[in-house]
Amino acid sequence: MFQIELIEQCKANDRKAQLKLYRQYCNGMYCVAMRFLKNADDAEDVLQESFVKAFQKIHQYKGDVTFGAWLKKIVVHKSLDFIKAKKENMVELDEAYMQIAEDDDWMVEDKIAVDEVKLEMENLPEKYKYVVQLYLVEGYDHSEISQILNIPETTCRTRLLRGKGFLKEALIKKSYGTGS
Repeated sequence: MFQIELIEQCKANDRKAQLKLYRQYCNGMYCVAMRFLKNADDAEDVLQESFVKAFQKIHQYKGDVTFGAWLKKIVVHKSLDFIKAKKENMVELDEAYMQIAEDDDWMVEDKIAVDEVKLEMENLPEKYKYVVQLYLVEGYDHSEISQILNIPETTCRTRLLRGKGFLKEALIKKSYGTGS
C-alpha cells in the first residue's frame, strides 16, 4: 500500500490504517523523543500523545513534506512541551539584542567520538542544549528552530553559537584531561 493511500485512509478514520502508520513510525519517533527526554516512560507518553495529535490533525497534513517529517515536528514539539511542563519558574535572558558572529569553524578532533559529543551536549545549559540538538542532531535550520522553540531567529543563532562554544570548550577540556 502506498503511503498516500494509507494517509487518506487515516483521514477517513480507518483504525487499521492508523495502526499500520503507527507501527511504521513508532520506533523512529520514540528515538526522537528519547533524545530529548532521556526517560523511556516519558518518551512513551510523549509518543502516544504525538500520535493522538497527529491522527486528530491528519486532515491538516497536505503532503508538502514527508509524513515522517511532519510527525517528527509534532514529536519534537510535544517533547519540548513536556520538558517545559516539568520545569519550575526560570528567568530567561533576552538575547535578541546581542550581536551575532557566525562560526563556521565547527571541527572537533578525530579522536573524539560522536557519543562523547552527545554526552557533553547533555551538560549544556538547557536553552543552548535544545538549539544545538535541533541543529546538529535533528538537522533543523535557524528558521525552523526559531519556530519550534518560539524564539527570534537572532536568538536562535546566538544560542547555537554559544552552545557550540560551550560544547567545544568541554570537549577540549576532556581531550586534554583537564575536565572532570
